[in-house]
Amino acid sequence: MDDYRLIADRLAADIGEGRLRPGDRLPPQRRFAREHGIAPSTATRVYSELVRRGLAVGEVGRGTFIRAASPPADPALADPAAAPIDLELNFPLLPEQAELLAKSLSGLLRPEALGEGLRPTTPSGTAVVRETSAAALARGGWTPDPGKLLFAGNGRQAIAATFSALAGIGERVAVEALTYPVVKAIATRLGITLVPIEVDADGMVPEAVRAAHRISPLRAVYVQPAVQNPLGLTMSAGRRQALAEVLTELGVPAIEDGINGFLRDDLPPLLALAPEQVILVDSLSKRLAPGMSLGFVVPPDRFADRIAAALRSGGWTALRFGMEVATRCMADGTLAEIEAAKRLDALARQELRAECLAEFSVRADPRSFHCWWDLPEQWRAETFVAAAARRGIAVSPAAAFTVGAGHAPSAVRLALSGPPPAQLKAALDQLAALARGTAEDAGTE
Repeated sequence: MDDYRLIADRLAADIGEGRLRPGDRLPPQRRFAREHGIAPSTATRVYSELVRRGLAVGEVGRGTFIRAASPPADPALADPAAAPIDLELNFPLLPEQAELLAKSLSGLLRPEALGEGLRPTTPSGTAVVRETSAAALARGGWTPDPGKLLFAGNGRQAIAATFSALAGIGERVAVEALTYPVVKAIATRLGITLVPIEVDADGMVPEAVRAAHRISPLRAVYVQPAVQNPLGLTMSAGRRQALAEVLTELGVPAIEDGINGFLRDDLPPLLALAPEQVILVDSLSKRLAPGMSLGFVVPPDRFADRIAAALRSGGWTALRFGMEVATRCMADGTLAEIEAAKRLDALARQELRAECLAEFSVRADPRSFHCWWDLPEQWRAETFVAAAARRGIAVSPAAAFTVGAGHAPSAVRLALSGPPPAQLKAALDQLAALARGTAEDAGTE
């Protein structure tokens, strides 16, 4: 076993036996190297190993700290939080949508309709579901070709199938440096190496993609151009064009995650600018509900067979019943009505967030259901998360979204979609009061 792992094992034992406690700061790496008689590069590997194991977290400009809590057994943000107020999981559900859906789906109780939903299907579905889905996915003047559509059970399955079709074990896929945590878990399961790419105020930096490809070829790029998770950024038109040009120049396909694109229905997807390079994935999880989902993949012709095969072999093909449910909601206007209501709800919640957190550095697309909060200087993300949890509020630390073993910023993501507005305001007011103080005031140090 490598020496750095032996040292990491000893530190892990110290953590397990309480000699190193949650929130403790580890020495700067050069000092640690001197104290242990090892090379600075070995110290770096020790700290990276602790981060990889979920025992420590690095924060930009602050150092490396023992985690404030044990890492979850399941992928981050995969399940509802245990705290009474959940600002961690982001699935918008409106009070009135159950009634709307009940009316839309009442016809499925007829034997002939139910019988259709019980039949087997393929990744390409039926002509009817392709036509209705193409119309539902249209935005910003763009509409997909119905003949190109493929279907998965949900968006996560669509992403997993597309990743597995494009990259093999040990191959590289570029992602935003802060990205959707489930993508990290999918890549780990598939043995794919994620390459973090710089993001600025306009989104993923095209030149950084070119530089990463120059170091070692990229098999694909995963990107969220509209309402990026977790940063809440929406790419400018110029940045979309520049990224599309780089992808075409390099011949590297992009996996465009359009899950939040319905919130920016004024903008076409990246796919519209580079139809031969971009594979769009989307789903109904946020448009409708996580329990009533359908995943979509819109690939260029050259990738269609490969992705369809991945959907079949991975067991990710959508069920026919799910297609029938979705078709009815899309065809009768129920989906469009719910989406329009959710866009208004997102605007209202962002206005509430802007009012409650006006004094702080918070970033968000004003039409999104989440925001990114760069915490005040006196706070570390992990400590703030722990302090919020003591007050019954679950929030997500930056480390949940960080790719690789690099340091995470001192920031948290707030998901705004879950609590009723009055409860959301009360939670935001509590978090604002907490942030004005210190960890010592909160009793977490």
